[in-house]
Amino acid sequence: MGKGYLVLENGAVFEGELAGDIEASGEVVFNTSMTGYQEIVSDPSYAGQIIVFCYPQIGNYGINHLDSESEHLHLHGVVTGEQCETPSHYLSNSSFSKGLTEHGIPSLTNVDTRALVKMLRDHGTMKGKLVPEVPAEHNNWNFEKSYVPFVSVKEIKHYPGKGPHIVLMDFGYKKSILTSLQSLECAVTVVPFNTTVDNFVDIQPDGVVLSNGPGDPEALSPYYDTIRVISETYPVFGICLGHQLLALAHGATTRKLTFGHRGSNHPVKHLETGKVYITSQNHGYEVVRESLENTGLSPTFINLNDKTVEGLKHHKYDIQSVQFHPEAHAGPADTAFLFKTFMQQITRTGDQHYAFT
Repeated sequence: MGKGYLVLENGAVFEGELAGDIEASGEVVFNTSMTGYQEIVSDPSYAGQIIVFCYPQIGNYGINHLDSESEHLHLHGVVTGEQCETPSHYLSNSSFSKGLTEHGIPSLTNVDTRALVKMLRDHGTMKGKLVPEVPAEHNNWNFEKSYVPFVSVKEIKHYPGKGPHIVLMDFGYKKSILTSLQSLECAVTVVPFNTTVDNFVDIQPDGVVLSNGPGDPEALSPYYDTIRVISETYPVFGICLGHQLLALAHGATTRKLTFGHRGSNHPVKHLETGKVYITSQNHGYEVVRESLENTGLSPTFINLNDKTVEGLKHHKYDIQSVQFHPEAHAGPADTAFLFKTFMQQITRTGDQHYAFT
């Protein structure tokens, strides 16, 4: 490791030790989780971002072959207070920093992450660069408008099962969404984010899951009509970005949060029962509650920290969605029952034949 720096767009510079000697740039965000760093860095929703871990020491149990949420790493960098280079776990096959550099991802450690996170909370998420030397100028902050085309599958892939046939529309899905559906014996067909209505007619699923994914949901506005028609035709369950896209497709609006929700301890309240669940979250945008009027959608969950919308259902169509991650990984599995709820919704729909209008 050599000396390195995180340079923020507001001019702030944080010094540390840079592993990988690789320069990178991205939106700088922070995650409050105490464990699950492997699942976090392999979540495609972090595409284009530099993650700052709030927990002071990362890497204690290393990296293994089982816990990654995607085959490739799509984030752009990692910042930590301290990294453990001698992990201890019977499944570990690599240190955290080595696992990152093998995928071309730089990490900056020995950083004052407490001061950095306080700055991000006060000023909001910012663009930043990981560099071995502080540049004379740092005003080039050009980034992709959407990383969804980079993280989505390019071809349809089918996973057999004895239960309902679910299409998983991939905007950057986590492996645990697929395995959650498979655990309920579903047959799952993973399709690219730009799959057309005609393709759905050919596949004829029993239900559709809109996955999580990176970036601003409004960057996917060309696909609103497809999502609306699909959700008016099949039972649909939206997760994270999928939740936002369903809201937008039915006329609601979204907006960017100051520093987002990224962590494994976010309390949400189920409005129907009053019960509170602890959830895993990773998003930088919210559905604007006031915009739901006349959309047919109403909130089902709210965030107890800031009262943002955490879930939706439609009054007419078989649509439900959540802003958090019921599949967890990392985080608590308090809301895993929502996959069973979706299966019950499909069962109620029965064997009716769907007709596009």
